[in-house]
Amino acid sequence: MCTTFPGATAVSEVSIYDWPGSDGSAGGSPHLHTASTEAYVVQQGSGRLETLDSRGFTSTPLVPGTVVWFTPGTIHRAINDSGDLRVLVIMQNAGLPENGDAVLTFPAQHLVDAEAYSRAASLNSKDADAGDAAAEAAARRRRDLALEGYLELKAAVLESGVPALADFHAAAARLVKAKTENWRDLLNGGAERQAAVTGLQLDSLGSSESFYLQEARTTMGERKTRRIYGMCGRIQAWELSETAIVGT
Repeated sequence: MCTTFPGATAVSEVSIYDWPGSDGSAGGSPHLHTASTEAYVVQQGSGRLETLDSRGFTSTPLVPGTVVWFTPGTIHRAINDSGDLRVLVIMQNAGLPENGDAVLTFPAQHLVDAEAYSRAASLNSKDADAGDAAAEAAARRRRDLALEGYLELKAAVLESGVPALADFHAAAARLVKAKTENWRDLLNGGAERQAAVTGLQLDSLGSSESFYLQEARTTMGERKTRRIYGMCGRIQAWELSETAIVGT
């Protein structure tokens, strides 16, 4: 799970897959998020971000220093041209992406219901540092299946325009429908709660009260020891720890 930062955002570091796809380009598993905006901050390497959204098909160059974000419904595919593309990923609504907010662009027969989708999307192991050849092969198969559906969608959009995405968007909404009540609980305990706390702080400041400032603290993030197989690549996250802070 990604680390939760202020504002109920999640931050992780992703090394984009360097596995060549059927079209010759190496990269991640195309997908969309149904309720969360995602951002890339490119740290290393070069590549492209292909997107299918309200503007149709777009390809955005990715080089160190590039910042790009995409709102819910944007089908995106990260392409690793240099072989060492690494991005810092910032996700809105921490907790939702980890609980099924994303939908991979599988061909239509894998989107008919949650059971069919789960069979295609689930990985028996997500440990990317264990040297498990079977786990990597499963992650590659999932990527390849998502790429198959994505290339069909891309061709349809290039030929017929944005309406070609409607069936996939409808399928994605059906697949996540049963999860939304759990997501609402996560939202209430995350972004909404943090926004409410800020509102109370503004009320205090408006009354010239500063008592809450006495509760200020510093928290440090420490890298987890292992990476996992994600949708775009191998994910490195952080554990937040107040005990790691030392005085000088």
